[in-house]
Amino acid sequence: MTMAQQTPSQHSVRQFTRLALAAAVAVALTACGGSSDDDNSTPTPAPKSLDLTILHINDHHSNLAESSRTVKLDTGGSARTALTVNKAGFARVTQALQELEAQSTNVLKIHAGDALTGTLYFNRAGADGEADAAAMNTACFDSFTLGNHEFDKGDTGLKNFLDLLRAGPCNTQVLSANVQFGANSALHPSRATDYVQPSTVIERDGQKIGLIGLTIAGKTKTASSPDADTQFEDEVLAAQRQIDLLTAQGVNKIIVQSHIGYAYDKEVAAKLRGVDVIVGGDSHTLLGPDSMAAYGLGTPAGDYPTIVQDATGKQVCIVQAWEYSQVVGELNVQFDGNGDVTACSGTPHVLIDAALKKSDGSALSTAEWAAAQADLQASGFLRTTSLNSTTAGILKPYADKLEVFNQTEVALVQTELCSRRVPGGEGSVDYSRSSASCNALGEVSQRGGDIQQVAAQAYLEVTQRVYGGADISLQSGGGVRVPLNPGRVTAAKAIEVLPFGNMLYTMKITGAEAQSMVEDGLNEVFKTGGSTGPYPYTGGMRFDVDATQARGHRASNFEVRNATTGNWEPLDTARTYTLAVLSFNANGGDGYDTLKNVPRDRVLDVGVLDSDVLFQYIDSQSADVGSDLPVLGQLADDLYSTKSFIGPVR
Repeated sequence: MTMAQQTPSQHSVRQFTRLALAAAVAVALTACGGSSDDDNSTPTPAPKSLDLTILHINDHHSNLAESSRTVKLDTGGSARTALTVNKAGFARVTQALQELEAQSTNVLKIHAGDALTGTLYFNRAGADGEADAAAMNTACFDSFTLGNHEFDKGDTGLKNFLDLLRAGPCNTQVLSANVQFGANSALHPSRATDYVQPSTVIERDGQKIGLIGLTIAGKTKTASSPDADTQFEDEVLAAQRQIDLLTAQGVNKIIVQSHIGYAYDKEVAAKLRGVDVIVGGDSHTLLGPDSMAAYGLGTPAGDYPTIVQDATGKQVCIVQAWEYSQVVGELNVQFDGNGDVTACSGTPHVLIDAALKKSDGSALSTAEWAAAQADLQASGFLRTTSLNSTTAGILKPYADKLEVFNQTEVALVQTELCSRRVPGGEGSVDYSRSSASCNALGEVSQRGGDIQQVAAQAYLEVTQRVYGGADISLQSGGGVRVPLNPGRVTAAKAIEVLPFGNMLYTMKITGAEAQSMVEDGLNEVFKTGGSTGPYPYTGGMRFDVDATQARGHRASNFEVRNATTGNWEPLDTARTYTLAVLSFNANGGDGYDTLKNVPRDRVLDVGVLDSDVLFQYIDSQSADVGSDLPVLGQLADDLYSTKSFIGPVR
């Protein structure tokens, strides 16, 4: 059955409402002396179809600068070649939006939420969100959905960001149908009129299109920082109420722009009556053809668009545009005269620069270049896009501020924070990494690196204080790259500690899974041919290590620290704990297969950069009287995760 071929039993409530409205109009005309047979009456215009293009992004998370990535292209050899190319950057997003908009007649531009938090552009390049607002005001989205991270600085912080957005030329409509700002909120309608609307109506080709915003309810309340009296209604109830209101006003094309996640979008669509399109965000989902994996982009979670049915059997088109300014989605929707979708198709445009290099930095030959360009075009989703010069110019002062920040002194280290991936005495696998002064300390050989343990503690404490809470944390030893020597520490040096740009996640895991996680890391170190990087450092959890034992028996005597009392208690294998961990390990990096296999409904992308978590931790430390810099020092002995260590037999 095609979208246009529906059985009578599948007529939507919307169609009934349209008929009822038409009947009401006819009755009103009769009451006024009018008649449908009156030769002088104005004929009712025939219903018009509409071809609509929706350009959209989501979850750019303050990723405003371009970065590099690897793509795999056919260069004429027997296998695809890994090539390095610049990607993303908001200036590239704006350029793609402008180019794609120029190719279509009826266009909507939508941002589906989480503009904020994720890189130092958010809070180190000006006022919180200032750079993001400046960038968005070069793209001029028609509408913007509030995501959960828009609330990371509370309602007042969100209003400040919206003030910056409203100060620009774009008149972007900010939407969320299920947020109810508290009486004391800076965004309560009594003091911030029209800042956030549940829905809006935009016309294209003389036809009304209803846009409804949704913000993920539970996660925003528990893992972000909205005001205490700001509440979030059930997403389905709020969306259906707006659909009904818009339909009663004669709006017959309904788009829900949601920040609730791809899986939940599909669930919600099945419960709604009268929705046509869902433009989503929150889950950072890559949608598109399976061939994306062959190009090294990742494995798509579904089709672009994904077609589902609403509660009446009417088909709904769902899209999402991945994450971090990497994709601009282009959805083409055909509506019939009744406002029903007859077809939808589109492309998730992955934005890359034109310059391609081999992984060793060398240039491609003429033949290789021609083959790569042909493959790039054949992909259908890789889009060569330059940086928009206007956006790049507007963002340059913010980039300059970050350069200044990088040279800013952020901490004082009084005693060297030693780096050691793996404990062990002289001659052990990682002994030579530490300085002579660190190696002279028996503690480093017994419990491992200070700086590794500080990183794990930072994830734990910052998540407990800011991002919804955690019981334990994990940091791979190799993910922390440098020690910190005594003296003043610049921001650039602190970033060297955690240079990989991973995002903070929280995960719900059982005590048994926590044990298995530690055993995963130990096995990756002590198996035949193992490496030092995966050694587990945990915050809020400690254990004894005997590397001479077989896999699954190397760690014992697990304890978890009660955050309220400070007491250490035995790990409960049946209890569920909240783990703070970086995206790399959460997705199975360094051999942490236990975490990789945790169902994704137990995983939350907090959306904050690892180095920014470290900065937040540093900022919370007591200041030195002389320099007024926070003092970053060794942790108390009992907070180190490796209580005792027996090295492998050699």
